[in-house]
Amino acid sequence: MTRKIIIDTDPGIDDAVAIAIALYAKELDVQLITTVAGNVGLENVTTNALKLLKFLNKKVPVAKGAKKPLLKTAMSVESVHGKTGMEGYDFPEPDTSLLMNINAVEAMHQVIQSNKEITLVCIGPLTNIALLINSYPDDLKKVKEIVIMGGAIGRGNSGVYSEYNFHFDPESAKIVMDFPVSKVICPLEIGKEALIYPEISEKIKNLNPTGDMFYSLFKRYRGGSFSTGLKMYDSTAIAYLLAPEIYQLSSEYVAIETKGEFTQGASLIDINKKMGKEENATVAIDVNADEFRKWFVSAVEKCKVG
Repeated sequence: MTRKIIIDTDPGIDDAVAIAIALYAKELDVQLITTVAGNVGLENVTTNALKLLKFLNKKVPVAKGAKKPLLKTAMSVESVHGKTGMEGYDFPEPDTSLLMNINAVEAMHQVIQSNKEITLVCIGPLTNIALLINSYPDDLKKVKEIVIMGGAIGRGNSGVYSEYNFHFDPESAKIVMDFPVSKVICPLEIGKEALIYPEISEKIKNLNPTGDMFYSLFKRYRGGSFSTGLKMYDSTAIAYLLAPEIYQLSSEYVAIETKGEFTQGASLIDINKKMGKEENATVAIDVNADEFRKWFVSAVEKCKVG
Protein backbone atom coordinates (compact mmCIF):
# COMPACT_ATOMS: atom_id res chain seq x y z
CA MET A 1 0.00 0.00 0.00
CA THR A 2 1.39 3.40 -0.96
CA ARG A 3 1.68 6.22 1.53
CA LYS A 4 0.19 9.52 0.39
CA ILE A 5 2.42 12.48 1.14
CA ILE A 6 2.68 16.24 0.74
CA ILE A 7 6.22 17.58 0.34
CA ASP A 8 6.80 21.06 1.77
CA THR A 9 10.12 22.28 0.43
CA ASP A 10 12.53 25.08 -0.50
CA PRO A 11 14.60 23.66 -3.42
CA GLY A 12 17.68 23.78 -2.84
CA ILE A 13 19.97 21.10 -4.25
CA ASP A 14 19.49 18.51 -1.51
CA ASP A 15 15.73 19.20 -1.69
CA ALA A 16 15.80 18.41 -5.42
CA VAL A 17 17.40 15.04 -4.72
CA ALA A 18 14.86 14.21 -2.00
CA ILE A 19 11.92 15.23 -4.20
CA ALA A 20 13.12 13.11 -7.13
CA ILE A 21 13.61 10.04 -4.95
CA ALA A 22 10.13 10.45 -3.47
CA LEU A 23 8.51 10.88 -6.89
CA TYR A 24 10.00 7.62 -8.17
CA ALA A 25 9.41 5.54 -5.05
CA LYS A 26 6.56 3.10 -5.65
CA GLU A 27 5.83 3.15 -1.91
CA LEU A 28 4.99 6.87 -2.00
CA ASP A 29 2.24 8.85 -3.71
CA VAL A 30 3.17 12.53 -3.83
CA GLN A 31 -0.14 14.38 -3.84
CA LEU A 32 1.18 17.93 -3.68
CA ILE A 33 4.39 19.95 -3.50
CA THR A 34 4.25 23.20 -1.55
CA THR A 35 7.04 25.76 -1.59
CA VAL A 36 8.36 28.00 1.14
CA ALA A 37 11.10 30.62 1.30
CA GLY A 38 14.23 29.15 2.81
CA ASN A 39 17.39 28.24 0.95
CA VAL A 40 16.58 31.12 -1.43
CA GLY A 41 13.53 33.29 -2.04
CA LEU A 42 10.05 32.00 -2.75
CA GLU A 43 9.98 32.79 -6.47
CA ASN A 44 13.21 30.90 -7.08
CA VAL A 45 12.29 27.85 -5.03
CA THR A 46 8.91 27.64 -6.76
CA THR A 47 10.51 27.90 -10.20
CA ASN A 48 12.99 25.23 -9.14
CA ALA A 49 10.22 22.83 -8.14
CA LEU A 50 8.49 23.35 -11.49
CA LYS A 51 11.75 22.92 -13.43
CA LEU A 52 12.49 19.71 -11.58
CA LEU A 53 9.04 18.30 -12.33
CA LYS A 54 9.49 19.14 -16.00
CA PHE A 55 12.86 17.38 -16.09
CA LEU A 56 11.49 14.33 -14.29
CA ASN A 57 8.37 14.24 -16.48
CA LYS A 58 6.12 14.18 -13.41
CA LYS A 59 2.74 15.88 -13.09
CA VAL A 60 2.30 16.95 -9.48
CA PRO A 61 0.49 20.14 -8.49
CA VAL A 62 2.62 22.85 -6.89
CA ALA A 63 1.35 25.56 -4.56
CA LYS A 64 3.32 28.62 -3.55
CA GLY A 65 3.55 29.28 0.18
CA ALA A 66 5.08 31.73 2.62
CA LYS A 67 7.63 34.22 1.28
CA LYS A 68 9.03 35.06 4.71
CA PRO A 69 9.12 33.76 8.29
CA LEU A 70 6.32 34.60 10.70
CA LEU A 71 8.35 37.26 12.52
CA LYS A 72 11.96 37.33 11.38
CA THR A 73 13.53 38.80 8.27
CA ALA A 74 14.09 36.19 5.57
CA MET A 75 17.57 34.71 5.12
CA SER A 76 19.11 32.80 2.22
CA VAL A 77 22.08 30.52 1.61
CA GLU A 78 23.03 31.25 -1.98
CA SER A 79 26.61 30.38 -1.08
CA VAL A 80 25.51 26.77 -0.58
CA HIS A 81 23.01 26.28 -3.43
CA GLY A 82 23.87 29.05 -5.89
CA LYS A 83 21.98 32.26 -6.61
CA THR A 84 18.89 30.51 -8.00
CA GLY A 85 19.02 27.74 -5.40
CA MET A 86 19.54 24.96 -7.91
CA GLU A 87 22.58 25.95 -9.91
CA GLY A 88 24.85 23.57 -11.76
CA TYR A 89 22.50 22.06 -14.36
CA ASP A 90 20.73 23.49 -17.39
CA PHE A 91 17.13 22.58 -16.59
CA PRO A 92 14.25 22.85 -19.08
CA GLU A 93 11.81 25.71 -18.73
CA PRO A 94 9.37 25.16 -15.86
CA ASP A 95 5.95 23.62 -16.43
CA THR A 96 3.89 26.51 -15.11
CA SER A 97 0.64 24.64 -15.80
CA LEU A 98 1.31 22.72 -12.58
CA LEU A 99 1.24 25.87 -10.44
CA MET A 100 -2.05 26.15 -8.55
CA ASN A 101 -3.90 29.44 -8.23
CA ILE A 102 -4.34 29.00 -4.48
CA ASN A 103 -1.72 29.29 -1.76
CA ALA A 104 0.05 26.42 -0.06
CA VAL A 105 -2.16 26.39 3.04
CA GLU A 106 -5.37 26.21 1.01
CA ALA A 107 -3.86 23.55 -1.26
CA MET A 108 -2.78 21.43 1.71
CA HIS A 109 -6.23 21.84 3.25
CA GLN A 110 -7.88 20.56 0.05
CA VAL A 111 -5.58 17.55 -0.22
CA ILE A 112 -5.90 16.65 3.45
CA GLN A 113 -9.69 16.89 3.33
CA SER A 114 -9.89 14.65 0.26
CA ASN A 115 -7.81 11.85 1.82
CA LYS A 116 -8.36 9.59 4.80
CA GLU A 117 -4.76 9.88 5.91
CA ILE A 118 -1.70 11.76 4.72
CA THR A 119 1.89 12.39 5.76
CA LEU A 120 3.50 15.83 5.64
CA VAL A 121 7.17 15.70 4.67
CA CYS A 122 8.82 18.99 5.60
CA ILE A 123 12.31 19.62 4.23
CA GLY A 124 12.39 23.40 4.54
CA PRO A 125 11.42 25.98 7.16
CA LEU A 126 8.10 25.16 8.85
CA THR A 127 6.26 28.40 8.06
CA ASN A 128 3.59 26.80 5.85
CA ILE A 129 2.87 24.10 8.41
CA ALA A 130 2.51 26.64 11.22
CA LEU A 131 0.06 28.61 9.07
CA LEU A 132 -1.88 25.42 8.33
CA ILE A 133 -2.13 24.71 12.06
CA ASN A 134 -3.34 28.24 12.67
CA SER A 135 -5.91 28.16 9.85
CA TYR A 136 -7.11 24.55 9.91
CA PRO A 137 -6.09 22.87 13.19
CA ASP A 138 -8.64 20.08 12.71
CA ASP A 139 -6.84 19.04 9.51
CA LEU A 140 -4.03 17.69 11.63
CA LYS A 141 -6.37 14.95 12.91
CA LYS A 142 -6.10 13.41 9.43
CA VAL A 143 -2.32 13.70 9.28
CA LYS A 144 -0.60 10.39 10.03
CA GLU A 145 2.64 12.12 10.95
CA ILE A 146 4.84 15.07 10.11
CA VAL A 147 8.32 14.02 9.02
CA ILE A 148 10.75 16.89 9.48
CA MET A 149 14.31 17.49 8.39
CA GLY A 150 15.30 20.04 10.96
CA GLY A 151 16.84 20.75 14.29
CA ALA A 152 20.07 19.62 15.87
CA ILE A 153 20.91 17.48 18.87
CA GLY A 154 24.09 19.47 19.48
CA ARG A 155 25.71 22.36 17.63
CA GLY A 156 24.03 24.00 14.65
CA ASN A 157 24.95 24.96 11.10
CA SER A 158 23.24 28.37 11.10
CA GLY A 159 23.35 29.65 14.64
CA VAL A 160 25.72 28.25 17.24
CA TYR A 161 23.03 25.80 18.37
CA SER A 162 20.48 26.13 15.59
CA GLU A 163 20.02 24.19 12.35
CA TYR A 164 19.10 26.33 9.33
CA ASN A 165 15.44 25.35 8.82
CA PHE A 166 14.56 26.03 12.45
CA HIS A 167 16.79 29.10 12.66
CA PHE A 168 15.07 30.58 9.58
CA ASP A 169 11.69 30.60 11.35
CA PRO A 170 11.92 29.67 15.05
CA GLU A 171 8.34 30.69 15.83
CA SER A 172 6.93 28.33 13.21
CA ALA A 173 9.15 25.50 14.42
CA LYS A 174 7.83 26.06 17.95
CA ILE A 175 4.20 26.07 16.80
CA VAL A 176 4.69 22.77 14.99
CA MET A 177 6.64 21.12 17.79
CA ASP A 178 4.10 22.19 20.42
CA PHE A 179 1.07 20.96 18.43
CA PRO A 180 -0.29 17.53 19.41
CA VAL A 181 0.39 15.54 16.24
CA SER A 182 2.80 12.67 15.59
CA LYS A 183 6.20 14.05 14.52
CA VAL A 184 9.45 12.49 13.36
CA ILE A 185 12.64 14.57 13.27
CA CYS A 186 15.72 13.80 11.20
CA PRO A 187 18.19 16.29 12.70
CA LEU A 188 21.36 17.84 11.39
CA GLU A 189 23.60 15.11 12.76
CA ILE A 190 22.04 12.44 10.54
CA GLY A 191 22.93 14.35 7.39
CA LYS A 192 26.45 14.93 8.67
CA GLU A 193 26.89 11.21 9.33
CA ALA A 194 25.35 9.86 6.11
CA LEU A 195 27.80 11.55 3.74
CA ILE A 196 27.76 10.91 -0.01
CA TYR A 197 31.39 10.31 -0.90
CA PRO A 198 32.98 11.06 -4.31
CA GLU A 199 32.82 7.44 -5.42
CA ILE A 200 29.05 7.46 -4.80
CA SER A 201 28.66 10.65 -6.82
CA GLU A 202 30.65 9.10 -9.66
CA LYS A 203 28.54 5.96 -9.51
CA ILE A 204 25.18 7.70 -9.71
CA LYS A 205 26.41 9.90 -12.57
CA ASN A 206 26.32 6.85 -14.84
CA LEU A 207 23.09 5.29 -13.58
CA ASN A 208 20.61 7.34 -15.61
CA PRO A 209 19.87 10.95 -16.69
CA THR A 210 18.63 11.81 -13.20
CA GLY A 211 21.89 10.63 -11.67
CA ASP A 212 23.81 12.68 -14.21
CA MET A 213 21.72 15.73 -13.25
CA PHE A 214 22.42 15.12 -9.57
CA TYR A 215 26.13 14.84 -10.30
CA SER A 216 26.10 18.26 -11.98
CA LEU A 217 24.28 19.79 -9.00
CA PHE A 218 26.68 18.12 -6.58
CA LYS A 219 29.62 19.83 -8.27
CA ARG A 220 28.02 23.17 -7.34
CA TYR A 221 26.60 22.18 -3.93
CA ARG A 222 28.44 23.46 -0.88
CA GLY A 223 26.66 21.33 1.70
CA GLY A 224 29.89 19.65 2.68
CA SER A 225 32.57 18.97 0.09
CA PHE A 226 32.40 17.10 -3.21
CA SER A 227 35.85 15.71 -2.52
CA THR A 228 35.32 14.61 1.09
CA GLY A 229 31.57 14.03 1.31
CA LEU A 230 28.27 15.82 0.67
CA LYS A 231 25.46 16.17 3.17
CA MET A 232 22.13 15.00 1.75
CA TYR A 233 20.15 16.41 4.66
CA ASP A 234 16.72 16.36 3.04
CA SER A 235 17.03 12.84 1.68
CA THR A 236 17.26 11.62 5.27
CA ALA A 237 13.56 12.46 5.69
CA ILE A 238 12.66 10.41 2.62
CA ALA A 239 14.90 7.59 3.83
CA TYR A 240 12.90 7.49 7.06
CA LEU A 241 9.76 6.79 5.01
CA LEU A 242 11.37 4.17 2.79
CA ALA A 243 14.03 2.56 5.00
CA PRO A 244 13.29 3.34 8.66
CA GLU A 245 15.30 0.31 9.75
CA ILE A 246 18.57 2.18 9.08
CA TYR A 247 17.82 4.61 11.91
CA GLN A 248 18.02 4.43 15.66
CA LEU A 249 14.85 6.18 16.79
CA SER A 250 14.02 7.54 20.21
CA SER A 251 10.97 9.27 21.71
CA GLU A 252 12.03 12.64 23.09
CA TYR A 253 10.73 15.98 24.24
CA VAL A 254 11.78 18.70 21.79
CA ALA A 255 11.52 22.40 22.63
CA ILE A 256 12.36 25.33 20.36
CA GLU A 257 14.09 28.43 21.71
CA THR A 258 12.51 31.62 20.36
CA LYS A 259 13.60 34.25 22.87
CA GLY A 260 17.32 33.70 23.41
CA GLU A 261 19.61 36.49 22.28
CA PHE A 262 22.14 34.04 20.87
CA THR A 263 20.14 30.83 20.59
CA GLN A 264 17.03 31.63 18.53
CA GLY A 265 15.90 28.53 16.66
CA ALA A 266 17.87 26.11 18.80
CA SER A 267 16.15 22.77 19.26
CA LEU A 268 16.45 21.35 22.76
CA ILE A 269 16.20 17.60 22.18
CA ASP A 270 16.00 16.29 25.73
CA ILE A 271 17.80 12.98 25.30
CA ASN A 272 18.93 12.89 28.93
CA LYS A 273 15.46 13.73 30.29
CA LYS A 274 16.58 16.89 32.09
CA MET A 275 13.39 18.88 31.46
CA GLY A 276 10.82 16.52 32.91
CA LYS A 277 8.48 17.00 29.95
CA GLU A 278 6.41 14.39 28.13
CA GLU A 279 7.88 13.24 24.80
CA ASN A 280 6.41 15.05 21.76
CA ALA A 281 8.46 13.64 18.88
CA THR A 282 10.34 10.65 17.56
CA VAL A 283 13.94 11.62 16.84
CA ALA A 284 16.46 9.85 14.63
CA ILE A 285 19.47 9.89 16.94
CA ASP A 286 21.74 7.69 14.81
CA VAL A 287 21.95 6.19 11.31
CA ASN A 288 23.74 3.27 9.73
CA ALA A 289 25.67 5.43 7.28
CA ASP A 290 26.79 2.56 5.06
CA GLU A 291 23.23 1.33 4.70
CA PHE A 292 22.08 4.88 3.95
CA ARG A 293 24.58 5.10 1.10
CA LYS A 294 23.42 1.75 -0.30
CA TRP A 295 19.81 2.90 -0.07
CA PHE A 296 20.70 6.21 -1.72
CA VAL A 297 22.30 4.60 -4.76
CA SER A 298 19.39 2.17 -5.11
CA ALA A 299 16.88 5.02 -4.83
CA VAL A 300 18.62 7.09 -7.51
CA GLU A 301 18.77 4.04 -9.77
CA LYS A 302 14.96 3.98 -9.69
CA CYS A 303 14.73 7.61 -10.86
CA LYS A 304 14.45 6.72 -14.53
CA VAL A 305 12.98 9.63 -16.43
CA GLY A 306 10.26 8.37 -18.76
